[in-house]
Amino acid sequence: MNIDPQEKMITKERIEKYILRKAFDVSTLEADAKPYLPEHILFRQKEQFSDGVGYGWIDALKDNAALHVTDEMMKNPKPEWGADIPDSKEAYWYRLMFDEHFPPYCAETVSRWTPTWYKNTDPSGR
Repeated sequence: MNIDPQEKMITKERIEKYILRKAFDVSTLEADAKPYLPEHILFRQKEQFSDGVGYGWIDALKDNAALHVTDEMMKNPKPEWGADIPDSKEAYWYRLMFDEHFPPYCAETVSRWTPTWYKNTDPSGR
């Protein structure tokens, strides 16, 4: 919060997340400094998750979810989920994993990441 908002603005010289990117940029240090991240990674354009990791990886997640979540499970979700029912096997699988690691009341603190103007509920962002 102490960073000047002007330093956070996107300009011709500054791409999004510029301050964070510069924190990992060692190109201005001594010539033999080993980079934390390759420059093509450090300064690449931001991408949606599914675009950044590749669709093959996303499809593999969906296929794996289908192995763990049956049609019967989709028809009969856990009663403790109330009205917050996952609408895909992938989302259902993620919810099961969440439930394994956190007490039930924690689910109430999780907000949906999908913007309200965007009607896609796919957890992979496609």
